[in-house]
Amino acid sequence: MTDVFDAAKRSEIMSKIHSKNTKPEIALRKALYHAGLRGYRIYYKLPGKPDMAYIKAKVAIFVDGCFWHGCPVCNRYRTNEKDEFWRNKIARNKERDKQIDAKLTELGWTVIRIWEHDIKKHLEDCVRRIRKAVEDKLYRRNENHNDTSFK
Repeated sequence: MTDVFDAAKRSEIMSKIHSKNTKPEIALRKALYHAGLRGYRIYYKLPGKPDMAYIKAKVAIFVDGCFWHGCPVCNRYRTNEKDEFWRNKIARNKERDKQIDAKLTELGWTVIRIWEHDIKKHLEDCVRRIRKAVEDKLYRRNENHNDTSFK
């Protein structure tokens, strides 16, 4: 099945979808701020343009929309699952996410992907997960810098 809209109409519809500063991203940023986890940056120089990054800790955070990234829990296909256009689009998004994760990991970054539904239902757990990753990376970094022995 092909798209039900012509190219011009589909372009108009897609242009209205926000890819930055979405409600889940803003909710997570506010929660991080209130938890005392400040110091993240909107740092688009990295592969995949993470939604947030703790640069010193090298932790990149992506807030993935359940529909756009093919959440296995929600499986929120708004269209018929037999619709080839959307299946292909979401499959490409998922593959791109894997490639970005691999690139960032290769560069020494910890990648955290948080589903949209987790921010809505388990925000405190998301904050704890980020705190742990940031603290672990900073601790390991400091531990390495304090090691004065020669190997």
